[in-house]
Amino acid sequence: MDGKDVRTQKAENGTIIDTPIMRPYSAIGLKIIDKKKTNEDTGLKIQNNLLENNYIKVEFNGDGDIISFYDKANNREIVPAGKAANQMLAFEDRPLSWDAWDIDIFYEDKVFFSEPADSIKVIETGPLRASLEIKRQILNSSYVQRISLAYNSMRLDFETDIDWQERCVLLKAAFPVEVLSSYATYEIQWGNVKKPTHQNTSWDWAKFENCAQKWVDLSEPDFGVSLLNDCKYGHDIRDNVIRISLLKSSIMPDPLADKGMHKFTYSLMPHSGPVGNKTINAAYCLNDQIIACKSCGKSGKEQNLESMFKTDRENVVIETIKKAHDGNGFIVRMYESLGGRSGVALSASFDIKSCFETDLIEGNKNQLTVSGRSINFYIKPFQILTLRIIQKK
Repeated sequence: MDGKDVRTQKAENGTIIDTPIMRPYSAIGLKIIDKKKTNEDTGLKIQNNLLENNYIKVEFNGDGDIISFYDKANNREIVPAGKAANQMLAFEDRPLSWDAWDIDIFYEDKVFFSEPADSIKVIETGPLRASLEIKRQILNSSYVQRISLAYNSMRLDFETDIDWQERCVLLKAAFPVEVLSSYATYEIQWGNVKKPTHQNTSWDWAKFENCAQKWVDLSEPDFGVSLLNDCKYGHDIRDNVIRISLLKSSIMPDPLADKGMHKFTYSLMPHSGPVGNKTINAAYCLNDQIIACKSCGKSGKEQNLESMFKTDRENVVIETIKKAHDGNGFIVRMYESLGGRSGVALSASFDIKSCFETDLIEGNKNQLTVSGRSINFYIKPFQILTLRIIQKK
């Protein structure tokens, strides 16, 4: 397992906790390893205008914008020449109706940019993560971004605190990227959809704002860039510019909507190949972060806590595990995440007595064949599958 496949945090007693991120929801569990030294050289570098690890190198200008994002693993520069990424844009937002919910296409007629940074300083230089703090102003609103890079990650995080004081203004963050594709991919609950990045027809023209959940992606066949988020669901992707909608200060029905302090995080991550499990897993890691705690048992000994359930297919994501409502077994809900179909082997950490496919209210349907601790079944593109698994006593 190389560095890109591991998510690491330091517990209170200095123990280093490594957790695989290639399949965080295909194998639910954890692994505690007390083997690393906190003074090891992990390849992290940080200056007022630089964040770098063994996989990416990010450069900033004096305003606080990103002027270079170089992917070392794929030998690709992400930011087009002469462009700047992570630019905050404020648009005048006066829709013709439904002020709190609509965005009309003419919102782009008037745009305001952030002021140059009030300050840029290094705030974290640990062996596992490095962070810059950038303070800026846009219109009447001040914001602070802590831009962080972990030593083993290709994901650049933008943790943002903003004191929003605008009315009738829509705030977006923009990322021009060196990727050309006629469509972009938007995550929806337990699946994804593709939307055009052009306006060739009136139907395309009408899709100027699109909803997504944890991520959006723009990819060529062999390379792409994903923009992840932990709570913001409006996006637009035109040509090679990815933008995420952050705040919308409507005045009807609430004249003070969105006014005040907000906290959110979004992340930029390049990847090889088309959009796939790297993006899906990184988005889960951003939204459901690892919990670091003191290790149990004797220090210095490796401990393994076996996953309760896991699959042999990375595209099959285990989303939910719960006790059955009637107390008879466990309910395991999973989905196929990439629009493919395949045979799947689901294994448990205990001997299985029986397994049933159920409906959403946990009514038994088809009984599946069980072999010891394993269940084999077939899954269709984007299928949501719910199983009742009963443990052998």
